Amino acid sequence: MALGDILAAKLAPIIGGTVLAGDVTVRVVTGGSYNATTGTVNESVSDTAIKGVVADVNVREANQLIQAGDKKLTIAAVDVSAAPETKDRVVISSVVYQVIQVQTEQLNGVDIAYDLFLRA
Repeated sequence: MALGDILAAKLAPIIGGTVLAGDVTVRVVTGGSYNATTGTVNESVSDTAIKGVVADVNVREANQLIQAGDKKLTIAAVDVSAAPETKDRVVISSVVYQVIQVQTEQLNGVDIAYDLFLRA
């Protein structure tokens, strides 16, 4: 077992066990079919309840895409089946956030954690 695999497995209990971690739901959105009658695209969602650490975006992280007032969520990579994408959403305390950007923390090619930048 490579070092990256070991760290990936150990990070989930660390994030989940910290006082700062809270319950979050990662909502993976999959495009569905086009409804010609209503003119809308149906989407299907798959929810995964996990633990994550939520923080406000600091001034140094703000740029053309990330704004002050956005949230940053850190989750363990092993808690989700695939890396979150910008089409996905996150639910925190009944507030639905859109994923604006995903930063992947890796070691030896193994995903360890994801930092999700969120906007309500």
